[in-house]
Amino acid sequence: MVQDKDGKNLSLEQVNEKVINRVKQFFLEIELFCLEIISIIPIAFLRHFFYFLAGVKIDSSSIINPGVRFYNPANIKIGKDTIVGENAVLDGRNKLIIGDHVDIASEVMIYNSEHDINDPTFAPVSAPVKIEDYVFIGPRAIILPGVTIGHGAVVGAGAVVIKDVSPNSIVGGVPAIAIGERKSKNHHYRLRRVGLFEILGKIIGG
Repeated sequence: MVQDKDGKNLSLEQVNEKVINRVKQFFLEIELFCLEIISIIPIAFLRHFFYFLAGVKIDSSSIINPGVRFYNPANIKIGKDTIVGENAVLDGRNKLIIGDHVDIASEVMIYNSEHDINDPTFAPVSAPVKIEDYVFIGPRAIILPGVTIGHGAVVGAGAVVIKDVSPNSIVGGVPAIAIGERKSKNHHYRLRRVGLFEILGKIIGG
């Protein structure tokens, strides 16, 4: 009788399922390794082209800076005029939705999968993460599974966000708590100038 790592007996069907999952994981790890190499390409257009092939949905007006690491890129969607800073981590093991005009600073880590520390088998759990429009996330902040960061909110540098953040609020600390509120509520700024390839895309598309 075949057993899993926790000593539980497995049926033939369960064994086949585990084999298929292992094969899928193998190819995913190869893909992620390739994306890690691609992430150091100094030309944003080329990086985005390969990210698109890997399944990342990113608007042409947004940019993913060098060194960003992905986990299952097919579940990641990034809106318009958004910036993802150097060496950030974007977890796509569940849905990760990033809105428009979002500024994600360097080395931010966004996770939507973790282990249940209260489960006797340390089982993995996941939950989607949503970052709404006009959010700013400071350097080295960590966003954990199941969190929604509301419209216009600010996450301070180094904060660890474990629960939802209200629109336009400013949070900081470990764990992150509300420490203020943005004075402006009517956000309408643009983070990036219009890029060459965005202009060409509009011309070609009419």
